[in-house]
Amino acid sequence: MYIHQHTCISAQQTFGEIELNTVKESVNNKLLAVEPKYEGIPPGILRRMGKAVRLGVGAALPVIKNNNNIDGIIIGTANGGMEDCIKFLNQIIDYEEGMLTPGNFVQSTPNAIAAQAGLMAANKSYNITHVHRGLAFENSLLDAMMLLKENQEAKYLVGGVDEISTYNYNIDYLEGWYKKTATVNTALYTGDSTGSLAGEGAAMFLVSNNSSNAVAYIQAVHSIHTTDTTQLSSALQHFLQKNNIETEDIDILISGENGDNRLLKYYKAIENIVHAPAARYKHMTGEFPTSTAIAVWLACNADKLPAHMFKSGDNEAAPENILIYNNYKGMQHGFILINK
Repeated sequence: MYIHQHTCISAQQTFGEIELNTVKESVNNKLLAVEPKYEGIPPGILRRMGKAVRLGVGAALPVIKNNNNIDGIIIGTANGGMEDCIKFLNQIIDYEEGMLTPGNFVQSTPNAIAAQAGLMAANKSYNITHVHRGLAFENSLLDAMMLLKENQEAKYLVGGVDEISTYNYNIDYLEGWYKKTATVNTALYTGDSTGSLAGEGAAMFLVSNNSSNAVAYIQAVHSIHTTDTTQLSSALQHFLQKNNIETEDIDILISGENGDNRLLKYYKAIENIVHAPAARYKHMTGEFPTSTAIAVWLACNADKLPAHMFKSGDNEAAPENILIYNNYKGMQHGFILINK
C-alpha cells in the first residue's frame, strides 16, 4: 500500500518544521515528546485529553483535515492512556466507588485515541485500535493492507502512539527494561548494560492503493515471536525471498537497536544478513512499543536521515529499498519492507 501523507510527534523536532540533525537530549533517562500547540483541537477539549490522546489526535488531525472521506481510522497502541486509567482506578479507592468523574475513564481506554480522532473529524467509518504490545503498529499496517485488498478505492488513516506513563515506567523499570544509571541518549549505544531509555510519540499515515503522488510504498509486513536468533534469521530470509528481494538490494536497514546489551544479539543477527548501511533511531525517540511508527516516518524521509543515525555506512543518495527491523523485549520481532 502507498503512503501519501505522514505526520510525527516525537522527542525530536519532527512536527511542523522538521530538524533531524540536532538531537534533543534525554532528561532523567526519558525522552519526552515535544508537543506542538495543537491548534486544530479546541481548548475546551484539549484540556480534558490525556497525553496519549493529545499525541495521537494532534498527529492525526493534520492528515484528516487535508483528506475528506477517509474510509477508516486504524491505531496501534500498547498502553493507550494508561496514566488516566490509573487515575480512574485510584478514584475508585479514594471515593469508595462513589461519585467518580468520568473524564479519566473516557480518556483511559486504548481506543480513546482512534475514537476521539473519529469524533473530531465526524468520521463514522471503520474505527479500530490494535493492542498487541510491541507489534501493535505492525498489526495496524496488516489490517490496513487487508482492507485495501477488499476496498480498492479506499484510503485509511493508520498510526501508532504511546505515552510514558509513570506507573508503566515504574513497572518496566523494576523489570529491568530501562537503564538503572543516568544515561544520556547521545551515548546510548556506547555503553554495555541492560535496559534502554523510555520514550513516547505518535506517527500517522494516509494510505491507499493509489500510486499517484505517493511518498513511499509499504511492500510487506511480517512479525514473529521467538527468542532464538536462528529462527529470527530464517524468518528474515524467508520474508525477503517471499517478496523477491535480495539482501544486496536493500539500501538502508533502519534498526530498532536500543542500547540494551541483552537484545544486541538479535540486531547483529539481522546485520549479518543485511549488509546495507544500518541507521539507528532510538537515541532520538527512546524505547516504546509502537516506536516502529516513527521508524516508518523516518523511512518516508530516508533521503534526509542525518549522519548521527548511521551505525555503519552512510546515507544513499536516493535509497529505494528500506528494511525496518525492531525487537521488543527480546520476544516480539517485526519486519517492514518499504520502497521509495
